[in-house]
Amino acid sequence: MIGILPGLRCLHQTRGDSSFLGYEITVQHSATRPSVNGSVALRVPRQVIKAKCTPYLKHGKPERRTELFNRDDLTIISTYGAEYRGLIQYYLLAGDVWRLSRLKWVAQTSMLKTLAAKHRSTVSAMARKYRAKISTPDGPRTCYEASVQRAGRKPLVGRFGEIPLKRQKKAVLQDRPVVRPVARKELITRIRMGKCELCEQIGQVEVHQVRKLADLTESGRPQPPWAQHMAKKRRKTLVVCTRCHEAIHTGQPTAQFTE
Repeated sequence: MIGILPGLRCLHQTRGDSSFLGYEITVQHSATRPSVNGSVALRVPRQVIKAKCTPYLKHGKPERRTELFNRDDLTIISTYGAEYRGLIQYYLLAGDVWRLSRLKWVAQTSMLKTLAAKHRSTVSAMARKYRAKISTPDGPRTCYEASVQRAGRKPLVGRFGEIPLKRQKKAVLQDRPVVRPVARKELITRIRMGKCELCEQIGQVEVHQVRKLADLTESGRPQPPWAQHMAKKRRKTLVVCTRCHEAIHTGQPTAQFTE
């Protein structure tokens, strides 16, 4: 058992705590709060905090990220904000989510150092430039914010540190909508059909391609049927069999196609 200092309202736990889904699960015991004795609590594992701080540290101190120097300020702040927000939101059910303040300080300092190095300025100047106060369900909150105005549209906004490190017993995860599978490209569908678009023979097919549609409508000379077909469909590709493909390249007549 871990000892308790007299007069401190602290909880201690037994060794052999279990972990589940990234949380540390423990049974609480308190000398000053008997009502919590025996209840199960969720905590943020210390090794998680250490591991998440590591990418922002160099020789134990927050360091700038050179791979972000070529990005705009909105992207830099949004990148740090998304990384921090994803972890904080996951551990809002933990009773000691406040321990992630270490991660917030490390990531925040690394972000400001990155901005300062990019603009050849100082950390304090970047902090003054991007510090903002926003309204949240928990009241006004200070964070860091960058925005880009767009004509006729809502501005793009990137934030860091807008979520308070306060336990939410009934935290609700806002899952993103399911992303529907992207339909296959039209060319892939045509190839998979295995049908020549000129002679309509079924079998192995190849793709004939032109550089631009303007090449199909050259003035001064009549275009072959295959070129007329591609121009009418406004396609730079034509799925054909080997025989028709060779005829196209040798300038010989090809089979007539059927609409």
